[in-house]
Amino acid sequence: MSEREKSIVFIGFMGVGKTTIGSLVAEKLYRTFIDIDEEIEKEYNMSINQIFAVHGEKTFREIEKRTVRSFCKQPLKVISLGGGAFMQPEIREICLKNCIVFHLDMSWEHWKERLDLLIDSRPVLQGKDLNEIKELFDKRKDAYTVNHSSVTVDSKTADEVADSIIDSLKLTWYLHK
Repeated sequence: MSEREKSIVFIGFMGVGKTTIGSLVAEKLYRTFIDIDEEIEKEYNMSINQIFAVHGEKTFREIEKRTVRSFCKQPLKVISLGGGAFMQPEIREICLKNCIVFHLDMSWEHWKERLDLLIDSRPVLQGKDLNEIKELFDKRKDAYTVNHSSVTVDSKTADEVADSIIDSLKLTWYLHK
């Protein structure tokens, strides 16, 4: 598959804007947008919270791996991964081998401003205090350092980030004609 045809994958901690920015990039590049969590919810007719509660995190991660593998091998998609997906070595390998992986990076200071919007809808945050959430944030940040490109989103609008990503993609595509 040529660089231009490869699907684009967005990784990063929950709540950094992977779905928002991913859908904008897809729209601007005339590609299909895939949110892995939404695809899993549709397939199982349950929310991610319900899947965690009924089947457990281990089963959810297996479902997630299968879903990611399926979409990453398809051309011309823009894919948003759940915050924990890239923690799985097999998912990292699949994405890095078959797609262009963008890490949406956000500082802890900016991210914790979003915590009230996220806490109820994210099963891995349930029952954790701020220090435990910071530990999770830092632990996952290490996994996100393996990518093709990283973009800091702290004080930028979703449109600014999407346009910046598209500009870098177009340059890459031009250089790899």
